This record gives sequence, structure tokens and C-alpha cells, in this order.
Amino acid sequence: MTFKTSDLSVLAYANNFTLWHYTTIDSSVTTAGYFNNATDMVRIGDLMIANIDTDGTPATKLYIVTGNSGGTVTVTVYS
Repeated sequence: MTFKTSDLSVLAYANNFTLWHYTTIDSSVTTAGYFNNATDMVRIGDLMIANIDTDGTPATKLYIVTGNSGGTVTVTVYS
């Protein structure tokens, strides 16, 4: 599947930081280029709570935006 802008929403915003929520039937959101269509919305350091694989074995994970340059967005599992 692919990223859907309509499934990404802001939970909180303050001091140039955004906490996002994303829900998807996809089992992974860390594949290369997954969030590239959100390049104009997310910033490095933003956090994202993601409900993934919602039609299979649902899981909730926390991600951090680690890169956003030249139209390429990278997210990594937050630890």
C-alpha cells in the first residue's frame, strides 16, 4: 500500500514540534519513500504514533522523523 495523507493527523503542536498520529493497513511504514508525500508537513524531530496493520495483526509503534530533505522523508522506530 501507499501513504495516505488523509490518515495522518496532528495530535499536538508546540514550539516548532508536532506529534502526529497515522493509521494504516500496511505492516510497515519504514520502507524507503513511504512518507515522501508528507515532506511539506513533517519535520525532523517530529514524533509519530502509528497504528499499523490494522486489518491484520494490529500494532502501535512510535516513530521519529529522522530525515526530510530533497523530497525524501525517513522515519525510524523511536527507542
